[in-house]
Amino acid sequence: MRPIAFALLTTGLLALAACSPEAPGGGETAPPADAPPAAAEAPGQPQVTTAVDPAAPFRQDFALIGTEPFWRLDVKGSTLVLSRPDPEPELTAPSAALAATSGKAVWTGQAGTTSVVATLTAGTCSDGMSDRVYPYAAEVKVGDLVLKGCGISSVELARQPAP
Repeated sequence: MRPIAFALLTTGLLALAACSPEAPGGGETAPPADAPPAAAEAPGQPQVTTAVDPAAPFRQDFALIGTEPFWRLDVKGSTLVLSRPDPEPELTAPSAALAATSGKAVWTGQAGTTSVVATLTAGTCSDGMSDRVYPYAAEVKVGDLVLKGCGISSVELARQPAP
């Protein structure tokens, strides 16, 4: 290799290495506080954002459970199935709509002429009868009746020992 080409190649490699400083132990360092904003952050430039779907954690099956009186609402895809002790019949609301924000989901459906609204809110919840701790508080409105309890994904519920 010619000495001039070698010198140019070495200079180019050194310049590239200087553009990406490494933190001790590897990885990139944060830019200095007085560094100009990145091109995507510059005024007048379009902002690049990554869309986060707040409903993503709720796109799985859930069990909402309450006691006194006992009730259970299963969310299976977009179907809500409410079970209560006899003589109450099982209630099914197919094609329920899901609306979610960070840490909260609301399914709204119809079981015949009866509206069914199931709400899960992130937060530790106890059913009051067992030692089981649930990751969500639950509320189910069936017409004018309001049922309060706890909620958990069906997969997580299956992993836990029976109460």
